[in-house]
Amino acid sequence: MSVITDPIADMLTRIRNANTANHPVVDVPASRAKQAIAQILKDEGFIEGYERLTEGPQGTIRIQLKYGPEREKVITGLRRISRPGLRVYTRKTEIPRVLGGLGLVIMSTPQGIMSGKLARKRGVGGEVLAYVW
Repeated sequence: MSVITDPIADMLTRIRNANTANHPVVDVPASRAKQAIAQILKDEGFIEGYERLTEGPQGTIRIQLKYGPEREKVITGLRRISRPGLRVYTRKTEIPRVLGGLGLVIMSTPQGIMSGKLARKRGVGGEVLAYVW
């Protein structure tokens, strides 16, 4: 078994691959950060929901993917921005917008992991984790 150096990128890749293959659910190893990201995706309407399963030593998060009435994908793109080799930080006044506000920015701030919209509202900057559109 190999060591994953970037667990958030692993989570996003699993979601991207399951979405491309039209799978209804995807399982990712659990952590508090991944659960916070799943909650943001649910709140913003990109996934149906998620549940935390307690199998194994660390548990699993089962994410229910969301599709349109004709099986069109709700998530058309996921991109990891800040990564272990190149961290990307932004000020509260320079929080990026994805697709002119139609997409989602996921940020890690001193107040926790939140969407760019909420970070802008609360007036905090931080690390830009990912873009979702």
